[in-house]
Amino acid sequence: MIINDPKIVAEVKAQFDRYERALMTDDLDEMDQLFHDAPTTVRYGVGEVLYGMDEIREFRKGRGGSPQRRLGRVFISTFGDVATANAEFFREGTDRRGRQSQTWIRFEDGWKIVSAHVSMEGTTS
Repeated sequence: MIINDPKIVAEVKAQFDRYERALMTDDLDEMDQLFHDAPTTVRYGVGEVLYGMDEIREFRKGRGGSPQRRLGRVFISTFGDVATANAEFFREGTDRRGRQSQTWIRFEDGWKIVSAHVSMEGTTS
């Protein structure tokens, strides 16, 4: 296994960027395409704990868009067909920092997020 193969890092970064665009435009269909559609997919947010793609979809439909943000440092590591993406972000108009981590797996139909976590400084969630 090659760790951080530049070609694979670029593939995952392209998918990460695709997700970020979808998040900022509240493109629910695009976000759904980037998450593994399975009951084993998990997303922990600042105030929510979601198990399975059905719960993730319902949460997104009900929230009415994601708070706008700008990315800080993004760090992607790859391990063959597994990758992690970790990012710092800042809420628009503030210096309040958040963190996001994603685990990506390469399936037959492409790279998919199987686990995600979002947190903000100053919160316990």
